[in-house]
Amino acid sequence: MDNKDTHAFVEKLQENQKKDRKNREKQGDDHPGKKLPNHNH
Repeated sequence: MDNKDTHAFVEKLQENQKKDRKNREKQGDDHPGKKLPNHNH
């Protein structure tokens, strides 16, 4: 795997995480207990 592939992979990963977070925020209203402070940066 060369650098370009790794970069594209990481970008896709981060995009998925962003979508994931948005979905979780939407569901957060139904599950307040699952809303955890976001410390992983």
